[in-house]
Amino acid sequence: MSVQTGSSAEMSIKKNDDYYEDLEKFIEIAGYSYDSLQDIFYSTLDPWQRKVGYCRLYDEAAAPMGMIIDSEPIYFEYNAKKWMIGLWKGQYDLVTGGEIGVYIGALDLKIPGLFDGTFYSCAGDNDLLQMSYTLKKNGETLFTREGTHWWLTGFKLGEFSEPSELIMDISITLKDALMRDAFVSGLRNAGYSDNQFSIYYNTVSFRYDIPKTPQPITRRPATDRLIQAKNKLLCDKYQEMTQAFDNLQDKLRALEKESPEMYRKIMNIGKAKPLSEIYDSLITVVLVMLAVYLSYRALTYNSDK
Repeated sequence: MSVQTGSSAEMSIKKNDDYYEDLEKFIEIAGYSYDSLQDIFYSTLDPWQRKVGYCRLYDEAAAPMGMIIDSEPIYFEYNAKKWMIGLWKGQYDLVTGGEIGVYIGALDLKIPGLFDGTFYSCAGDNDLLQMSYTLKKNGETLFTREGTHWWLTGFKLGEFSEPSELIMDISITLKDALMRDAFVSGLRNAGYSDNQFSIYYNTVSFRYDIPKTPQPITRRPATDRLIQAKNKLLCDKYQEMTQAFDNLQDKLRALEKESPEMYRKIMNIGKAKPLSEIYDSLITVVLVMLAVYLSYRALTYNSDK
């Protein structure tokens, strides 16, 4: 009897170890890691998202996908290139989160009546910046993030927030004084006054609370309320179903058994797999529009001749 009990215990431990290992691999494939001390997910340096780049259309797609987030793009030019440092904070379906992204202009598209903007590439290894931020909700710190990165993120699972409840205290160290001054000009152009940021050598510090730039047209009070009601319901359900457990692995294992649909949502944390298909679709649509536009221009040019 004792031998059978020991064998059963060993099998149970082995099963748990396998589950935890599979979970870590799954999170890694999604492009994230987990910080158990702060209980947050955060993006790795080289996730699949790095191949996608950034376009304003992605922000337009966020709300329809259930993510009510404030966005703040800071545009500037440095070293003969267009740069955009993007700031985001808000509710990403089942998680509260914040992001800083560094992007470099790759392609300008001007298609009359359809799209006018720039596609950006994610910053390469030579263009990573030292960044940090503290995300606070109603004055209380949720978590802090720091690192040399192109996409510094943090997502707290099961936490519900309105974007207006969140602030990010941010510091970004630019490459040199020229880049620092260009970024500061971008802050000013976005609507930040000189008393809203501080400079220490090449580091610029500021607070991101109420966005100063126009928000996506898909953000509307009525639809925001509906989406946020759904998000709060999901977060409340998550808290209720996991309150008996004190670690992420056990919480997710319970959800996988009791609520597979919610479990799948959690495995798509932040801007993860649900948006990957939209990213691909948007890129395809814009490229098709570009091809149509170029064909139209070619036909016009030939007819003029």
